[in-house]
Amino acid sequence: QSQVVESGGGSVQPGGSLRLSCVGSGFTLRNFAASWFRQAPGKEREGVACISASGDITDYIDSVKGRFTISRENARGTIRLQMNSLKPEDTATYFCAVDGPHYNANTRSTCTYTPMDRWGKGTLVTVSS
Repeated sequence: QSQVVESGGGSVQPGGSLRLSCVGSGFTLRNFAASWFRQAPGKEREGVACISASGDITDYIDSVKGRFTISRENARGTIRLQMNSLKPEDTATYFCAVDGPHYNANTRSTCTYTPMDRWGKGTLVTVSS
């Protein structure tokens, strides 16, 4: 059975950093585009960052540009989200989701926030002083 599992959440003070990781099992992650979403209490889920299967295309929402970096280590089957200069408004449950598989060169160089094929259960990030 295929699944996606996130890790790395926790509590940090404003200005701090966290690195989230996402691993896949039961499927070949390197053939999938991946995205990080977040959902804060009482708010709708939003796409935060995505990366293509090829790894050469990334996208970020404006509120995290320059602070967050999405990357992938295909040899380890891992997607990472490095979050720096964290703000209280970054507090949310963060979800990893994947879309694919993609074998065509064109689709391997795209990333999207919808639709996603597999979702993790999320990891909580709390930014508070």
